[in-house]
Amino acid sequence: MKTLSHWIGGKPVEGVSGNFGPVYNPATGAQEKQVAFASADEVDAAVRAAKEAFRTWGSSSLAKRTSVLFKYRELLDAHREEIAQLITAEHGKVHSDALGEVARGLEIVELACGIPEKLKGELSTQVSTRVDVAAIRQSLGVVAGITPFNFPAMVPMWMFPLAIACGNTFVLKPSEKVPSAALKLAELAAEAGLPDGVLNVVNGDKVAVDAILEHPDIAAVSFVGSTPIARYIHTTGTANGKRVQALGGAKNHMLVLPDADLDLAADSAINAAYGSAGERCMAISVVVAVGETADPLIGKIKERADKLRIGPGDDPASEMGPLITKVHRDKVASYVTGAAAQGADVVIDGSGYTVEGYEDGHWMGVSLLDNVTPEMDAYRDEIFGPVLSVVRVETYDEAIALMNSSPWGNGTAIFTRDGGAARRFQMEVEAGMVGVNVPIPVPVGYHSFGGWKDSLFGDHHIYGNDGVHFYTRGKVVTTRWPDPSDGGINLGFPSNH
Repeated sequence: MKTLSHWIGGKPVEGVSGNFGPVYNPATGAQEKQVAFASADEVDAAVRAAKEAFRTWGSSSLAKRTSVLFKYRELLDAHREEIAQLITAEHGKVHSDALGEVARGLEIVELACGIPEKLKGELSTQVSTRVDVAAIRQSLGVVAGITPFNFPAMVPMWMFPLAIACGNTFVLKPSEKVPSAALKLAELAAEAGLPDGVLNVVNGDKVAVDAILEHPDIAAVSFVGSTPIARYIHTTGTANGKRVQALGGAKNHMLVLPDADLDLAADSAINAAYGSAGERCMAISVVVAVGETADPLIGKIKERADKLRIGPGDDPASEMGPLITKVHRDKVASYVTGAAAQGADVVIDGSGYTVEGYEDGHWMGVSLLDNVTPEMDAYRDEIFGPVLSVVRVETYDEAIALMNSSPWGNGTAIFTRDGGAARRFQMEVEAGMVGVNVPIPVPVGYHSFGGWKDSLFGDHHIYGNDGVHFYTRGKVVTTRWPDPSDGGINLGFPSNH
């Protein structure tokens, strides 16, 4: 059985803790690899390598950094098929979805290639007699990222390319369920010429996470995952004096007004609810149908859902793959049976789904629930699987009140032909990312990604301008080069004249 370890100081480093975790192929249910879990000492070794590398990388020229990043972008593009195959093998998502993940990650690498523009700073001259003021941004030092299983390549690429472009060095702790993609990203970075120690990867569990959160030489931590863990990361990291951005979970609503194109809405609901088997923090998990929209919309969603092809991610015919683990699959299935017991109508029950020849895989068919109410577990909890709930309301006002009462505020969408209704919605809804006839409004790389309320802990969204600000700190420099004739003593408070 293949053993995966760490990447520290520019090379693979075998784990020495003696602790390992299983890495499964979700389509077969078989353990195909194991990954070493880092001890606190091994995390410290990665931090020491990053700290040493920062001595030169932090003062390196923007030209040097961008030359490496441009080469890195070329290598990632050349290896996108290989990276996608690693994702499919360990996560289970279909190959086209894995390729899309790599492409979205590449957007942030491309943003990082333009870092000279983002770090230009500001200058005001002659603010007082012969006095100039400059605002500049400088790197933090050693920073870290803790990333989830559902996007093994994209979410790490949301973090470290921008961090190292800003002059920091990085310690990445990917999900122990899907470690191979992160290791490949580090290997390609070294091939691109990134100096040893600038990017390090330590695999592990909570021991490694806590070692990162408590390490005195780590200045900032980025995290993407569930809300309970995001809250823990933020609380623990800030208590240890770190800057923290922790993106949590979601319960994303899609509002469908009576004037909406119902075919477009049904297609979008299918794509947003069942893509990547629903294992997305931006998945639509609740359709809010206004008035008489519900019945025809549900009919169209069911018609499309019944035709979805579920199977191994490496089968080109598959449109949806398995869930990440059997435990998670069983938990997702329990929400379908639980919703029925609580009074919802189960239009489609995917809990007993299997794939011929892959009976031990972590399969869950698509599920569709109607007449869901806010008191039901299927509505209140983040299911993180292919379960779509429909809530019926009579008016727009009832819909917006329902959506804004959610503790989460990650992403949301409205489907309508009415521009006035759409504008009102985008101003009134309490969420960080809004789609108008767009079901998964993930921003492009030069805008920032992040939610509101319990979907984000910290003051900065990820990537875009917020990402640059998170990975740097501001400094204001006030300068006067006196004329040789200047002199004398003045104990008064400086004035601008």
